[in-house]
Amino acid sequence: MPATPAQTQLPTGPGPVAGPTLRAGTLGTADIAFFVVSAAAPLTVMAGVAPFAIALGGIGAPVGYLVAGLTLAVFAVGFTTMSRHVRSAGAFYAFITRGLGRSVGIGAALLAMVGYNGMEIGVYGLLGTATQDTLRALFGIDIPWLPVSLAGLVLIWYGGFRSIDFGAKLLGVLLCAETGILVLLAAGVLLEGGAHGLSAASFAPGNVFVPGTAAVLAFAFAAFTGFESTVIYRREARDPGRTVRRATYIAVAFLGLFYAFTVWIVIQAFGDAGVVAAAGSDPAGLFFSAITTFVGGWAADLMHILIVTSVLASLLAFHNAINRYGLALAEEGVVPQVFGRVHARHGSPYAAGIAQTVLGAVVVLAFWAAGADPYAQLLLWVNTPGMVGLMVLQLLAAIAVPFYFRRITHQEGVLRTVVAPVVASVLLGVAIVLVCTHLDLFTGASSLVNSVLVSVAPAVFVLGLALAWRLRRSKPDVFEDFAAEPAATEAGHTGPVAA
Repeated sequence: MPATPAQTQLPTGPGPVAGPTLRAGTLGTADIAFFVVSAAAPLTVMAGVAPFAIALGGIGAPVGYLVAGLTLAVFAVGFTTMSRHVRSAGAFYAFITRGLGRSVGIGAALLAMVGYNGMEIGVYGLLGTATQDTLRALFGIDIPWLPVSLAGLVLIWYGGFRSIDFGAKLLGVLLCAETGILVLLAAGVLLEGGAHGLSAASFAPGNVFVPGTAAVLAFAFAAFTGFESTVIYRREARDPGRTVRRATYIAVAFLGLFYAFTVWIVIQAFGDAGVVAAAGSDPAGLFFSAITTFVGGWAADLMHILIVTSVLASLLAFHNAINRYGLALAEEGVVPQVFGRVHARHGSPYAAGIAQTVLGAVVVLAFWAAGADPYAQLLLWVNTPGMVGLMVLQLLAAIAVPFYFRRITHQEGVLRTVVAPVVASVLLGVAIVLVCTHLDLFTGASSLVNSVLVSVAPAVFVLGLALAWRLRRSKPDVFEDFAAEPAATEAGHTGPVAA
Protein backbone atom coordinates (compact mmCIF):
# COMPACT_ATOMS: atom_id res chain seq x y z
CA MET A 1 0.00 0.00 0.00
CA PRO A 2 1.51 3.38 -0.97
CA ALA A 3 2.63 5.49 1.93
CA THR A 4 0.64 8.61 2.74
CA PRO A 5 2.22 11.97 3.53
CA ALA A 6 1.60 11.39 7.21
CA GLN A 7 3.30 7.98 7.09
CA THR A 8 6.52 8.79 5.24
CA GLN A 9 8.61 11.94 5.00
CA LEU A 10 11.40 11.93 2.48
CA PRO A 11 14.46 14.12 2.91
CA THR A 12 13.90 17.28 0.89
CA GLY A 13 17.26 18.95 0.77
CA PRO A 14 19.88 20.20 3.14
CA GLY A 15 17.43 21.53 5.69
CA PRO A 16 15.11 19.60 7.99
CA VAL A 17 11.74 18.38 6.78
CA ALA A 18 8.73 20.08 8.32
CA GLY A 19 5.07 19.37 7.56
CA PRO A 20 3.64 17.12 4.85
CA THR A 21 5.84 15.97 1.97
CA LEU A 22 5.45 14.26 -1.40
CA ARG A 23 4.13 10.70 -1.30
CA ALA A 24 6.96 8.22 -1.19
CA GLY A 25 6.78 4.83 -2.92
CA THR A 26 3.72 5.76 -4.99
CA LEU A 27 4.87 5.55 -8.62
CA GLY A 28 5.99 2.43 -10.45
CA THR A 29 7.87 2.25 -13.74
CA ALA A 30 4.68 2.37 -15.83
CA ASP A 31 3.34 5.37 -13.91
CA ILE A 32 6.46 7.44 -14.54
CA ALA A 33 6.55 6.35 -18.18
CA PHE A 34 2.92 7.51 -18.55
CA PHE A 35 3.89 10.96 -17.28
CA VAL A 36 6.80 11.50 -19.61
CA VAL A 37 5.28 9.94 -22.74
CA SER A 38 2.09 11.93 -22.16
CA ALA A 39 4.16 15.11 -22.03
CA ALA A 40 5.34 14.38 -25.57
CA ALA A 41 1.67 14.14 -26.76
CA PRO A 42 2.23 11.37 -29.36
CA LEU A 43 -1.09 11.77 -31.19
CA THR A 44 -0.78 15.56 -31.43
CA VAL A 45 2.82 15.29 -32.62
CA MET A 46 1.93 12.72 -35.26
CA ALA A 47 -1.27 14.29 -36.61
CA GLY A 48 -0.09 17.88 -36.27
CA VAL A 49 3.65 17.82 -37.02
CA ALA A 50 4.65 14.61 -38.82
CA PRO A 51 2.93 15.64 -42.09
CA PHE A 52 5.33 18.59 -42.34
CA ALA A 53 8.29 16.24 -41.82
CA ILE A 54 7.00 14.09 -44.69
CA ALA A 55 6.36 17.08 -46.94
CA LEU A 56 9.89 18.42 -46.39
CA GLY A 57 11.89 15.21 -46.02
CA GLY A 58 9.97 12.80 -48.22
CA ILE A 59 9.31 9.14 -47.53
CA GLY A 60 12.55 8.75 -45.56
CA ALA A 61 11.03 10.71 -42.66
CA PRO A 62 10.59 7.62 -40.39
CA VAL A 63 14.37 7.25 -40.17
CA GLY A 64 14.66 10.75 -38.73
CA TYR A 65 12.58 9.70 -35.75
CA LEU A 66 14.71 6.58 -35.29
CA VAL A 67 17.89 8.66 -35.36
CA ALA A 68 16.49 11.07 -32.77
CA GLY A 69 15.43 8.14 -30.58
CA LEU A 70 18.86 6.51 -30.82
CA THR A 71 20.58 9.79 -29.96
CA LEU A 72 18.45 10.25 -26.86
CA ALA A 73 18.96 6.60 -25.91
CA VAL A 74 22.71 7.28 -25.91
CA PHE A 75 22.06 10.34 -23.75
CA ALA A 76 19.98 8.20 -21.38
CA VAL A 77 22.94 5.89 -20.72
CA GLY A 78 24.97 8.49 -18.84
CA PHE A 79 21.86 10.28 -17.57
CA THR A 80 20.42 7.21 -15.85
CA THR A 81 23.83 6.10 -14.59
CA MET A 82 24.23 9.42 -12.84
CA SER A 83 20.67 9.17 -11.48
CA ARG A 84 21.80 6.22 -9.35
CA HIS A 85 24.30 8.48 -7.58
CA VAL A 86 22.50 11.84 -7.42
CA ARG A 87 19.38 11.72 -5.27
CA SER A 88 18.67 15.45 -4.94
CA ALA A 89 15.14 16.57 -5.80
CA GLY A 90 16.47 19.02 -8.38
CA ALA A 91 16.65 16.57 -11.31
CA PHE A 92 18.31 18.36 -14.25
CA TYR A 93 19.81 21.20 -12.27
CA ALA A 94 21.13 18.83 -9.60
CA PHE A 95 22.93 16.75 -12.24
CA ILE A 96 24.40 19.86 -13.84
CA THR A 97 25.44 21.28 -10.46
CA ARG A 98 27.32 18.10 -9.54
CA GLY A 99 29.24 18.06 -12.79
CA LEU A 100 29.69 21.70 -13.72
CA GLY A 101 29.40 23.61 -10.43
CA ARG A 102 26.81 25.53 -8.46
CA SER A 103 26.75 28.66 -10.61
CA VAL A 104 26.05 26.69 -13.78
CA GLY A 105 23.54 24.59 -11.84
CA ILE A 106 21.60 27.65 -10.68
CA GLY A 107 21.59 28.94 -14.25
CA ALA A 108 20.24 25.56 -15.32
CA ALA A 109 17.57 25.68 -12.60
CA LEU A 110 16.22 28.99 -13.89
CA LEU A 111 16.39 27.70 -17.46
CA ALA A 112 14.46 24.57 -16.44
CA MET A 113 11.68 26.61 -14.85
CA VAL A 114 11.36 28.89 -17.87
CA GLY A 115 11.70 25.98 -20.31
CA TYR A 116 9.07 23.76 -18.75
CA ASN A 117 6.70 26.71 -18.24
CA GLY A 118 7.14 27.67 -21.88
CA MET A 119 6.42 24.13 -23.01
CA GLU A 120 3.26 24.04 -20.91
CA ILE A 121 1.75 27.52 -21.08
CA GLY A 122 2.01 27.85 -24.85
CA VAL A 123 0.02 24.64 -25.27
CA TYR A 124 -3.07 26.35 -23.81
CA GLY A 125 -3.28 28.11 -27.17
CA LEU A 126 -3.23 24.73 -28.89
CA LEU A 127 -5.94 23.48 -26.53
CA GLY A 128 -8.15 26.37 -27.60
CA THR A 129 -7.63 25.86 -31.33
CA ALA A 130 -7.81 22.05 -31.17
CA THR A 131 -11.13 22.26 -29.33
CA GLN A 132 -12.40 24.80 -31.86
CA ASP A 133 -11.43 22.48 -34.74
CA THR A 134 -13.05 19.48 -33.07
CA LEU A 135 -16.37 21.23 -32.38
CA ARG A 136 -16.41 22.66 -35.89
CA ALA A 137 -15.68 19.29 -37.49
CA LEU A 138 -18.17 17.31 -35.40
CA PHE A 139 -20.99 19.76 -34.78
CA GLY A 140 -20.42 22.68 -37.13
CA ILE A 141 -20.24 25.21 -34.30
CA ASP A 142 -17.68 27.91 -33.59
CA ILE A 143 -16.61 29.00 -30.14
CA PRO A 144 -13.97 31.48 -28.98
CA TRP A 145 -10.68 29.94 -27.90
CA LEU A 146 -10.16 31.92 -24.68
CA PRO A 147 -12.87 30.27 -22.54
CA VAL A 148 -11.55 26.85 -23.56
CA SER A 149 -8.00 27.76 -22.57
CA LEU A 150 -9.12 29.22 -19.24
CA ALA A 151 -11.24 26.15 -18.50
CA GLY A 152 -8.18 24.06 -19.33
CA LEU A 153 -6.14 26.00 -16.79
CA VAL A 154 -8.67 25.13 -14.09
CA LEU A 155 -8.81 21.45 -15.09
CA ILE A 156 -5.03 21.12 -15.14
CA TRP A 157 -4.71 22.90 -11.80
CA TYR A 158 -7.15 20.42 -10.29
CA GLY A 159 -5.31 17.45 -11.79
CA GLY A 160 -2.05 18.70 -10.28
CA PHE A 161 -3.72 19.45 -6.95
CA ARG A 162 -4.86 15.85 -6.59
CA SER A 163 -2.47 13.09 -5.57
CA ILE A 164 0.25 11.91 -7.92
CA ASP A 165 -1.31 8.46 -8.25
CA PHE A 166 -4.56 10.11 -9.43
CA GLY A 167 -2.57 11.89 -12.14
CA ALA A 168 -0.76 8.69 -13.10
CA LYS A 169 -4.02 6.75 -13.51
CA LEU A 170 -5.63 9.56 -15.52
CA LEU A 171 -2.64 9.92 -17.82
CA GLY A 172 -2.50 6.15 -18.27
CA VAL A 173 -6.07 6.13 -19.58
CA LEU A 174 -5.56 9.15 -21.84
CA LEU A 175 -2.26 7.86 -23.22
CA CYS A 176 -3.75 4.45 -24.03
CA ALA A 177 -6.60 6.19 -25.85
CA GLU A 178 -4.42 8.44 -27.99
CA THR A 179 -1.95 5.71 -28.91
CA GLY A 180 -4.83 3.29 -29.43
CA ILE A 181 -6.35 5.36 -32.23
CA LEU A 182 -3.00 5.35 -34.04
CA VAL A 183 -2.72 1.58 -33.56
CA LEU A 184 -6.21 1.29 -35.05
CA LEU A 185 -5.06 3.29 -38.07
CA ALA A 186 -2.03 1.02 -38.39
CA ALA A 187 -4.18 -2.10 -38.26
CA GLY A 188 -6.45 -0.77 -40.99
CA VAL A 189 -3.55 0.12 -43.27
CA LEU A 190 -1.72 -3.17 -42.72
CA LEU A 191 -4.83 -5.30 -43.25
CA GLU A 192 -5.60 -3.51 -46.51
CA GLY A 193 -2.00 -3.60 -47.64
CA GLY A 194 -1.73 0.16 -47.89
CA ALA A 195 -2.63 2.21 -50.93
CA HIS A 196 -0.46 0.23 -53.38
CA GLY A 197 1.05 -2.54 -51.29
CA LEU A 198 3.44 -2.22 -48.36
CA SER A 199 6.88 -0.83 -49.08
CA ALA A 200 10.19 -0.56 -47.24
CA ALA A 201 11.45 2.24 -49.49
CA SER A 202 11.36 4.66 -46.55
CA PHE A 203 14.48 2.99 -45.17
CA ALA A 204 16.50 3.01 -48.42
CA PRO A 205 19.57 5.28 -48.16
CA GLY A 206 18.57 7.13 -51.30
CA ASN A 207 15.34 8.25 -49.64
CA VAL A 208 16.94 9.05 -46.29
CA PHE A 209 19.90 11.20 -47.36
CA VAL A 210 18.00 13.95 -49.12
CA PRO A 211 18.09 17.77 -48.79
CA GLY A 212 15.12 17.77 -46.42
CA THR A 213 16.66 15.36 -43.90
CA ALA A 214 17.92 18.16 -41.66
CA ALA A 215 14.38 19.51 -41.37
CA VAL A 216 13.05 16.04 -40.52
CA LEU A 217 15.64 15.65 -37.77
CA ALA A 218 14.71 19.04 -36.33
CA PHE A 219 11.05 17.99 -36.11
CA ALA A 220 12.02 14.58 -34.76
CA PHE A 221 14.17 15.84 -31.89
CA ALA A 222 11.47 18.33 -30.91
CA ALA A 223 8.97 15.46 -30.71
CA PHE A 224 10.82 13.90 -27.75
CA THR A 225 10.76 16.96 -25.50
CA GLY A 226 9.89 16.02 -21.93
CA PHE A 227 11.10 12.40 -21.93
CA GLU A 228 13.96 13.30 -19.58
CA SER A 229 11.56 14.37 -16.81
CA THR A 230 11.55 10.85 -15.33
CA VAL A 231 14.07 11.94 -12.70
CA ILE A 232 11.72 14.63 -11.42
CA TYR A 233 9.52 11.90 -9.90
CA ARG A 234 12.35 10.16 -8.05
CA ARG A 235 11.08 11.10 -4.58
CA GLU A 236 7.68 9.56 -5.31
CA ALA A 237 8.96 6.43 -7.06
CA ARG A 238 9.07 2.90 -5.73
CA ASP A 239 12.70 1.74 -5.73
CA PRO A 240 13.82 4.91 -7.54
CA GLY A 241 17.29 3.58 -8.35
CA ARG A 242 15.70 1.09 -10.75
CA THR A 243 12.31 2.63 -11.54
CA VAL A 244 13.63 5.92 -12.95
CA ARG A 245 16.17 4.16 -15.15
CA ARG A 246 13.63 1.72 -16.55
CA ALA A 247 11.02 4.42 -17.17
CA THR A 248 13.56 6.55 -19.04
CA TYR A 249 14.57 3.74 -21.39
CA ILE A 250 10.96 2.66 -21.90
CA ALA A 251 9.90 6.21 -22.73
CA VAL A 252 12.64 6.91 -25.26
CA ALA A 253 12.34 3.45 -26.86
CA PHE A 254 8.56 3.65 -27.13
CA LEU A 255 8.56 7.16 -28.57
CA GLY A 256 11.31 6.44 -31.10
CA LEU A 257 9.80 3.20 -32.38
CA PHE A 258 6.18 4.38 -32.21
CA TYR A 259 6.89 7.63 -34.03
CA ALA A 260 8.86 5.91 -36.80
CA PHE A 261 6.25 3.16 -37.20
CA THR A 262 3.33 5.60 -37.29
CA VAL A 263 4.99 7.86 -39.88
CA TRP A 264 5.75 4.79 -42.01
CA ILE A 265 2.11 3.70 -41.67
CA VAL A 266 0.73 7.00 -42.95
CA ILE A 267 3.17 6.84 -45.86
CA GLN A 268 1.78 3.40 -46.75
CA ALA A 269 -1.75 4.81 -46.53
CA PHE A 270 -1.06 7.16 -49.45
CA GLY A 271 1.74 5.27 -51.19
CA ASP A 272 5.36 6.25 -51.72
CA ALA A 273 4.50 8.21 -54.85
CA GLY A 274 1.56 10.17 -53.45
CA VAL A 275 2.21 10.89 -49.78
CA VAL A 276 4.52 13.89 -50.23
CA ALA A 277 1.99 15.71 -52.40
CA ALA A 278 -0.83 14.82 -49.99
CA ALA A 279 1.16 16.06 -46.99
CA GLY A 280 2.08 19.26 -48.78
CA SER A 281 -1.44 20.07 -49.94
CA ASP A 282 -3.29 19.27 -46.71
CA PRO A 283 -0.93 18.59 -43.78
CA ALA A 284 -3.64 19.13 -41.16
CA GLY A 285 -5.92 16.58 -42.78
CA LEU A 286 -3.37 13.88 -43.66
CA PHE A 287 -4.01 11.55 -40.72
CA PHE A 288 -7.76 12.20 -40.73
CA SER A 289 -7.97 11.32 -44.41
CA ALA A 290 -5.94 8.15 -43.87
CA ILE A 291 -8.04 6.88 -40.97
CA THR A 292 -11.29 7.73 -42.80
CA THR A 293 -10.17 5.65 -45.78
CA PHE A 294 -8.84 2.64 -43.91
CA VAL A 295 -11.01 2.56 -40.78
CA GLY A 296 -14.03 4.81 -41.24
CA GLY A 297 -15.41 8.28 -40.67
CA TRP A 298 -16.30 7.45 -37.07
CA ALA A 299 -12.62 6.87 -36.34
CA ALA A 300 -11.73 10.29 -37.75
CA ASP A 301 -14.35 11.85 -35.45
CA LEU A 302 -12.87 9.98 -32.52
CA MET A 303 -9.37 11.14 -33.49
CA HIS A 304 -10.56 14.76 -33.32
CA ILE A 305 -11.72 14.21 -29.74
CA LEU A 306 -8.58 12.33 -28.74
CA ILE A 307 -6.34 15.12 -30.00
CA VAL A 308 -8.00 17.38 -27.43
CA THR A 309 -7.45 14.81 -24.67
CA SER A 310 -3.86 14.34 -25.89
CA VAL A 311 -3.25 18.06 -25.40
CA LEU A 312 -4.81 17.93 -21.93
CA ALA A 313 -2.60 14.98 -20.98
CA SER A 314 0.51 16.84 -22.12
CA LEU A 315 -0.52 19.91 -20.13
CA LEU A 316 -1.04 17.88 -16.96
CA ALA A 317 2.28 16.08 -17.33
CA PHE A 318 4.23 19.33 -17.73
CA HIS A 319 2.24 21.00 -14.94
CA ASN A 320 3.24 18.23 -12.53
CA ALA A 321 6.88 18.51 -13.55
CA ILE A 322 6.90 22.30 -13.09
CA ASN A 323 5.30 22.01 -9.66
CA ARG A 324 8.02 19.65 -8.49
CA TYR A 325 10.77 21.92 -9.77
CA GLY A 326 9.13 24.82 -7.93
CA LEU A 327 8.93 22.74 -4.76
CA ALA A 328 12.59 21.76 -5.02
CA LEU A 329 13.75 25.36 -5.53
CA ALA A 330 11.65 26.51 -2.57
CA GLU A 331 13.27 23.84 -0.42
CA GLU A 332 16.67 25.05 -1.67
CA GLY A 333 15.81 28.59 -0.51
CA VAL A 334 16.19 29.99 -4.03
CA VAL A 335 12.51 30.97 -4.34
CA PRO A 336 10.13 31.95 -1.49
CA GLN A 337 9.40 29.14 0.95
CA VAL A 338 5.66 29.50 0.41
CA PHE A 339 6.06 27.62 -2.89
CA GLY A 340 7.34 24.63 -0.96
CA ARG A 341 4.04 23.86 0.73
CA VAL A 342 2.66 20.34 0.19
CA HIS A 343 -0.98 19.40 0.65
CA ALA A 344 -1.52 17.33 3.79
CA ARG A 345 -4.07 14.98 2.20
CA HIS A 346 -3.00 14.69 -1.43
CA GLY A 347 0.75 15.00 -0.98
CA SER A 348 0.88 17.44 -3.91
CA PRO A 349 2.96 20.65 -4.19
CA TYR A 350 -0.22 22.68 -4.31
CA ALA A 351 1.31 26.11 -3.67
CA ALA A 352 3.65 25.77 -6.64
CA GLY A 353 0.66 24.52 -8.65
CA ILE A 354 -1.38 27.63 -7.82
CA ALA A 355 1.52 29.89 -8.79
CA GLN A 356 2.04 28.05 -12.08
CA THR A 357 -1.66 28.25 -12.91
CA VAL A 358 -1.77 31.97 -12.17
CA LEU A 359 1.29 32.52 -14.36
CA GLY A 360 -0.38 30.55 -17.16
CA ALA A 361 -3.56 32.61 -16.85
CA VAL A 362 -1.59 35.88 -16.98
CA VAL A 363 0.25 34.81 -20.15
CA VAL A 364 -2.89 33.49 -21.86
CA LEU A 365 -4.87 36.64 -21.03
CA ALA A 366 -1.99 38.87 -22.16
CA PHE A 367 -1.86 37.21 -25.58
CA TRP A 368 -5.66 37.40 -25.85
CA ALA A 369 -5.69 41.09 -24.91
CA ALA A 370 -3.03 41.77 -27.54
CA GLY A 371 -5.20 40.11 -30.20
CA ALA A 372 -2.61 37.39 -30.77
CA ASP A 373 -3.39 34.20 -32.64
CA PRO A 374 -3.65 31.31 -30.15
CA TYR A 375 -1.74 28.91 -32.41
CA ALA A 376 0.71 30.97 -34.46
CA GLN A 377 1.69 33.21 -31.55
CA LEU A 378 0.63 31.93 -28.12
CA LEU A 379 1.61 28.33 -28.89
CA LEU A 380 4.61 28.81 -31.15
CA TRP A 381 6.13 31.93 -29.61
CA VAL A 382 5.91 30.61 -26.04
CA ASN A 383 6.51 26.91 -26.74
CA THR A 384 9.55 27.31 -29.00
CA PRO A 385 11.88 28.99 -26.45
CA GLY A 386 10.83 26.31 -23.97
CA MET A 387 11.75 23.56 -26.41
CA VAL A 388 15.16 25.10 -27.12
CA GLY A 389 15.74 25.61 -23.39
CA LEU A 390 15.05 21.96 -22.56
CA MET A 391 17.36 20.80 -25.35
CA VAL A 392 20.12 23.01 -23.92
CA LEU A 393 19.50 21.43 -20.52
CA GLN A 394 19.90 17.97 -22.04
CA LEU A 395 23.22 19.06 -23.54
CA LEU A 396 24.46 20.51 -20.24
CA ALA A 397 23.41 17.35 -18.39
CA ALA A 398 25.29 15.18 -20.89
CA ILE A 399 28.43 17.33 -20.51
CA ALA A 400 28.13 17.17 -16.72
CA VAL A 401 28.22 13.35 -16.53
CA PRO A 402 31.94 12.71 -17.22
CA PHE A 403 32.99 15.68 -15.08
CA TYR A 404 30.95 14.33 -12.18
CA PHE A 405 32.35 10.82 -12.36
CA ARG A 406 35.92 12.16 -12.49
CA ARG A 407 35.35 13.62 -9.01
CA ILE A 408 33.98 10.59 -7.18
CA THR A 409 34.96 7.03 -6.45
CA HIS A 410 32.70 4.66 -8.35
CA GLN A 411 32.55 1.30 -10.07
CA GLU A 412 30.72 2.38 -13.23
CA GLY A 413 32.26 1.50 -16.59
CA VAL A 414 33.91 4.02 -18.91
CA LEU A 415 31.26 3.38 -21.56
CA ARG A 416 28.54 4.74 -19.28
CA THR A 417 30.50 7.56 -17.67
CA VAL A 418 32.61 8.89 -20.56
CA VAL A 419 31.93 7.43 -24.00
CA ALA A 420 28.13 7.62 -24.07
CA PRO A 421 27.93 11.12 -22.50
CA VAL A 422 30.56 12.53 -24.88
CA VAL A 423 28.85 11.03 -27.93
CA ALA A 424 25.49 12.29 -26.66
CA SER A 425 26.93 15.77 -26.15
CA VAL A 426 28.10 15.95 -29.75
CA LEU A 427 24.81 14.61 -31.13
CA LEU A 428 22.68 16.88 -28.94
CA GLY A 429 24.78 19.86 -29.98
CA VAL A 430 24.10 19.01 -33.62
CA ALA A 431 20.38 18.61 -32.82
CA ILE A 432 20.25 22.08 -31.23
CA VAL A 433 21.92 23.60 -34.27
CA LEU A 434 19.44 21.84 -36.57
CA VAL A 435 16.46 23.10 -34.59
CA CYS A 436 17.75 26.68 -34.31
CA THR A 437 18.68 26.91 -38.00
CA HIS A 438 15.28 25.55 -39.06
CA LEU A 439 13.22 27.50 -36.54
CA ASP A 440 11.16 29.09 -39.31
CA LEU A 441 9.66 25.64 -39.97
CA PHE A 442 8.33 25.56 -36.40
CA THR A 443 7.14 29.15 -36.10
CA GLY A 444 6.48 30.47 -39.61
CA ALA A 445 7.69 33.79 -38.19
CA SER A 446 10.14 36.40 -39.44
CA SER A 447 13.87 36.09 -38.93
CA LEU A 448 13.71 38.85 -36.30
CA VAL A 449 11.07 37.00 -34.27
CA ASN A 450 12.99 33.74 -34.58
CA SER A 451 16.19 35.42 -33.42
CA VAL A 452 14.39 36.70 -30.34
CA LEU A 453 12.91 33.26 -29.63
CA VAL A 454 16.31 31.56 -29.90
CA SER A 455 17.93 34.18 -27.67
CA VAL A 456 15.54 33.51 -24.77
CA ALA A 457 17.36 30.36 -23.57
CA PRO A 458 20.87 31.88 -23.37
CA ALA A 459 19.44 35.09 -21.88
CA VAL A 460 17.67 33.14 -19.13
CA PHE A 461 20.82 31.13 -18.44
CA VAL A 462 22.86 34.32 -18.08
CA LEU A 463 20.24 35.66 -15.66
CA GLY A 464 20.63 32.43 -13.72
CA LEU A 465 24.38 32.99 -13.51
CA ALA A 466 23.69 36.48 -12.18
CA LEU A 467 21.31 34.98 -9.60
CA ALA A 468 24.05 32.57 -8.55
CA TRP A 469 26.47 35.47 -8.08
CA ARG A 470 23.90 37.28 -5.94
CA LEU A 471 23.20 34.18 -3.84
CA ARG A 472 26.91 33.62 -3.29
CA ARG A 473 27.20 37.14 -1.86
CA SER A 474 23.87 37.57 -0.04
CA LYS A 475 22.97 33.99 0.96
CA PRO A 476 26.20 31.99 1.04
CA ASP A 477 24.59 29.15 2.99
CA VAL A 478 21.90 28.72 0.30
CA PHE A 479 24.57 28.81 -2.40
CA GLU A 480 26.81 26.26 -0.67
CA ASP A 481 23.92 23.86 0.01
CA PHE A 482 22.43 24.16 -3.47
CA ALA A 483 21.48 20.72 -4.90
CA ALA A 484 22.99 18.98 -1.85
CA GLU A 485 22.33 15.30 -1.33
CA PRO A 486 19.56 14.37 1.13
CA ALA A 487 21.06 13.67 4.54
CA ALA A 488 19.00 10.50 5.12
CA THR A 489 18.76 7.34 3.08
CA GLU A 490 16.04 7.47 0.49
CA ALA A 491 13.29 4.88 0.77
CA GLY A 492 13.94 2.09 -1.66
CA HIS A 493 17.33 3.48 -2.67
CA THR A 494 19.91 0.86 -3.47
CA GLY A 495 22.42 2.76 -5.54
CA PRO A 496 25.60 4.47 -4.47
CA VAL A 497 25.67 7.96 -3.01
CA ALA A 498 27.91 10.65 -4.41
CA ALA A 499 30.64 11.99 -2.22
